[in-house]
Amino acid sequence: MRILVDYRPALRERTGVGGYIHQLVCAYTRTSRDEVVVFTSSWKDRPSAGVEAETGAQIVDRRVPVRLLNYLWHRLEWPPVELLAGRIDVAHSPHPLLTPTRRGAQVVTIHDLFFLAQPGQTVAEVRRDYARLAPGHARRAHAVVTSTQHGKQLVVEQLGVDAARVYVCRPGAPAWHTLGRGPHLPEDGCILFLGTLEPRKNLGVVLDAYAQLLARRADVPRLVVAGRATPLAASWLRRMREAPLSSRVEYVGYVADDAREALYRSARLLVMPSLDEGFGLPALEAMSAGIPVIASSRGSLLEVVGDAGALIDPTDAAQLAAAIERAVGDRTWALHAAEAGLARARTFTWNDAARTLRRAYEEALARR
Repeated sequence: MRILVDYRPALRERTGVGGYIHQLVCAYTRTSRDEVVVFTSSWKDRPSAGVEAETGAQIVDRRVPVRLLNYLWHRLEWPPVELLAGRIDVAHSPHPLLTPTRRGAQVVTIHDLFFLAQPGQTVAEVRRDYARLAPGHARRAHAVVTSTQHGKQLVVEQLGVDAARVYVCRPGAPAWHTLGRGPHLPEDGCILFLGTLEPRKNLGVVLDAYAQLLARRADVPRLVVAGRATPLAASWLRRMREAPLSSRVEYVGYVADDAREALYRSARLLVMPSLDEGFGLPALEAMSAGIPVIASSRGSLLEVVGDAGALIDPTDAAQLAAAIERAVGDRTWALHAAEAGLARARTFTWNDAARTLRRAYEEALARR
């Protein structure tokens, strides 16, 4: 098979979607002899020099503006990707909308349906196109890839996709250089929040909980907030610059892959009270590093964290504050959570994901 993967979300800052598709391609080329092409398109951004060697895939890079190509592909379903990349057997989109193709099988990726549940909290092309187009595209796709059983259930029940066409490719845990050999609970470690600063990540409740803790005790570890800020994050950014948080909260922005281990090494606890998650990669990363996790009981995080961390109501700042206080004050609990997280993280492997993806491609091609 000649498989084309739309690699554009991984071209610049790799957030959850970009990191997922990058690692999935790397795992697939390690375990398959199929020819994989990663497609990039931008007027100004080019793939880094090491992408071809890192992914094991051929790069097809075109100077077509992202917004223009997305409009043509989403709204007109033209041009077919063969005009840009040559013959293909499978076209794999990293998001819910199909990549147009003349003869190839079409595969889409759907991590969550937040764009349907809360369209007003999305921006740009996601707001413009996803809610309107994704249900029909998902039903037309020859295969749908998702990262959790929770995601699969949403696609089947809310989009009406046949369950046999939905494939769960769970992300694998990262391989750290220094972390992951045992619990990581540095006495001077920070409380870490990591994720794109958008409404569903729910940073506001973290700031509320942290302010409650500061009001009743002086020895709370510092809070480090990492992640790219969206236009909808302005009130959070302003709040972090003002008292009483300004002296105890550090916003470090987007953290690149090569600096991610150092960020986790500085942490003794990860908080992730998302209102919705397709998977929640930071939770898996923290567990694999031996760092206790406090996560939302909503979305896919319950499936990812299981009983290896503390699960809280993401709308309850007092409950989150109490969970943080326990995690930093009860070392016995923290050690147990760290050890349970390490064990759970080992069950997530990219090789398993690649094997499932191979089956998805083969069966999609057969349906085509």
